[in-house]
Amino acid sequence: MLKLAVIGGGGARSVFLAKSLVQSAAELNIGEIVFMDSDVGGLEIYAQMAAQVARRINPSVNFRLTPDAKTAVMDADYVITAIRVGGDEKRIQDERIALSRGVLGQETTGAAGFSYAMRSVPVLADYCKLIERFAKPGAKMFNFTNPVGVVSQALSDLGYGFSLGICDAVSGLLCDIAKLYGVSQDEVSGRCFGLNHLSFLDSVLIRGAECLHELIEDDRLYAQTEMKYFDKALTRRMGLLLNEYLYYYLYPEIAVSNIQNADKTRGEIIRDINAGMKKELSGMDIQNNFDGCLAVFEKWYGKREAAYMTNETGRKPHKPPFKFDIFSKDAGGYAGVALNYIKAEQSGKETKMVLCVPNNGAIAGLQDGDVVEISCAITKSGYIPDRFSQINDVPMELIRRVKTYERLASKAIRTRCRDTAAECLMLHPLVNSYSLAKDLCRQYIKLNEDYAGAWQ
Repeated sequence: MLKLAVIGGGGARSVFLAKSLVQSAAELNIGEIVFMDSDVGGLEIYAQMAAQVARRINPSVNFRLTPDAKTAVMDADYVITAIRVGGDEKRIQDERIALSRGVLGQETTGAAGFSYAMRSVPVLADYCKLIERFAKPGAKMFNFTNPVGVVSQALSDLGYGFSLGICDAVSGLLCDIAKLYGVSQDEVSGRCFGLNHLSFLDSVLIRGAECLHELIEDDRLYAQTEMKYFDKALTRRMGLLLNEYLYYYLYPEIAVSNIQNADKTRGEIIRDINAGMKKELSGMDIQNNFDGCLAVFEKWYGKREAAYMTNETGRKPHKPPFKFDIFSKDAGGYAGVALNYIKAEQSGKETKMVLCVPNNGAIAGLQDGDVVEISCAITKSGYIPDRFSQINDVPMELIRRVKTYERLASKAIRTRCRDTAAECLMLHPLVNSYSLAKDLCRQYIKLNEDYAGAWQ
C-alpha cells in the first residue's frame, strides 16, 4: 500500500484535497494519507473537516493529521506541498507595496510574486531535505505552492529533481471545454507550452478531433470559461487558447487600475473571508456536527469563489453558486493533476497532463535547465514532454522575457543577492524599470527578513 503526505493540509482547501485523494485511494492502492500543517489552528479546523470527509468516503483509508513534517513524510511514496508562508497578512503587504508604486499587486506574477517566492523557496527547500532523508527512495513531490514558476525553478536549481510543479489552470480550462461540448473530461486533451501562469494551448482534441480553431470562434468560450477575460480578436490573431493569468500580461494597465479602484485587494478579501469562516467554525463541534460545519464552509467559500478575479477584471464569475458535495464525482483540481501522475506511474498506462518540469530541449530557444509548463506523456518510467520546435514570435518573446526573470529570481533567492534581485524585476514586463525594481527589492527584502535571512 502507498503512503501520501500533504504538507499544508490545514488550509481552507483541504476538504477538496481530501475528497480527491480518498475517492481515488482504492484504485491507486493508497492506504495511508497524512495531512501536516505547522498552523495548529488550521489543523484543528480545516484538516479535521478533511478527516471527516475522508471517513465518509472511505473509512478504510488510514487518514491521519500531524503538526510534524518528519512524521508526515516518513516512508511516503508521494508528497504534495501547498503552503502559504507568511499567511494572508504577508500576501496583503506584497500586494500593497507593489500597488503603491503603480505596479501590479498579484501573488504569483511580477513584484508581489517575487516577494512571495522569497518566503516560499527557503521553507520548501527545508521540506525537500526532509523528503530526501525520510521518504521512500524515488518518492515524488508535487508542488502547488505559489509562485509555482519561480519556486519550481529554484527547487530544480537546488538539485531537487524529485519535485514537480503542478497547477490546475490548464486542466480547469479543458474541463470547462468538456462541459461546453457535453463530453467527459477524459475525452478532451490539449498541447500546452510556456511557463506557469503564462502558458498557451496550440491544440485541443475532443474525442480525437482537432477543435482549436472551432473553439476560438465559439462565443460560448468567452462566456462560460476563463477565456472570458480575453477579446476574441486577440485569440484569433494569436491562434492559441490562453492561460487565464495571461490577462495580467496582456491587459496590465486595466488590471492595476481596477485593483487600485477597488475597496480591497484580493489578499484582503481572502483574509476577511478566512477570518470570518475560521471564527464561525472555531465555535462548532466538527466531529458531531459536521453537516452544520459544512454549511458554514459552503457559505464562506462561496464568497471566495464569487470574488475570484472580479476586482482585477471587473467581470463576475461564470460559475454556478458554490456547493461542496462530498460524494459527487471529483472534478480533480490540482489534486487531480497529482493523482493522474500517480495513476500513470503505478499502472503503466500512459496519460497526458501538464507539468512544470525542466525544459531539456522541449521548447526550442530556452535553456535545458529552464523549468517550463508543458504537456507531457506520463509513463511508468516518468514524464516525456511534448516538443515545440517553432513557436510564433509574440508568445515566444513573452516566454523568453519572463523566463529570464524566473531564472534570475531563482538565483537571487538562492544567493540572497540584492543586485540580482533588482536585475530580475527590472526585466519583468510588469515592472520594466530599474529604479522601480531597486526600490521594490529594498522593501521586499525588509518585509521578508524573518524568512529569507540577510541579503548582500
